[in-house]
Amino acid sequence: MARVRQERAEITRQAILDGAATAFDHAGFDGTSLSDVVKHAGVTKGALYFHFPSKEALARTLMDEQFQISADVPAIENPGLQTVIDLSHQMAYGLRTNVRVRAGIRLVIEFASFTNPDPTPYNTWIDTAHGCLTPAQERGDVLPSLDVHDLSTFLVGSFTGIQVTSHVRTGREDLHTRVADLWNFLLPGIVPAPRIPHFDPTGSPECRAELGLQVPAAG
Repeated sequence: MARVRQERAEITRQAILDGAATAFDHAGFDGTSLSDVVKHAGVTKGALYFHFPSKEALARTLMDEQFQISADVPAIENPGLQTVIDLSHQMAYGLRTNVRVRAGIRLVIEFASFTNPDPTPYNTWIDTAHGCLTPAQERGDVLPSLDVHDLSTFLVGSFTGIQVTSHVRTGREDLHTRVADLWNFLLPGIVPAPRIPHFDPTGSPECRAELGLQVPAAG
């Protein structure tokens, strides 16, 4: 019976997160009430408060959902530049297909842009990129003159701006193409010329197969 209760509790918790994601994705943090979450989740307020003590606790949990995308990076034997390229496309895919990722990123931007900004999510992605690009530089895939931390910071900021622009202009329909543009423009400035052909701006074949992506059209 205890196991059944635990399973039901987890189902309820996931329903609350799905409902909150739908509400936050639509209206943002300030525009969403707990009543909106309850309505979208199909649960009672009592159930909501059992799992989450506040709207901010819900938002923080959803903001952390994005890091599921990078959860497997520590297990990669030789992370490098292509790992970061693939992560950018995996995040793009998450934004296009997963309401939790979409809501979490909207919340990150809201929380980081106004009163009492929280840089933690950005710093976490910067650290992830740094952990991949440092061995890439040691292998000769990134120019030795570059500061890898500065490059990682630039990449996270660039992706953030690209995904916001894509959202506003096309509802993120062109996001993978725009991410590929980022890498096409960037690689000649950060990779020794003989090494550039080793990297695919559209994502590795394994990444594209996992996400079901075609090679983006130019333009």
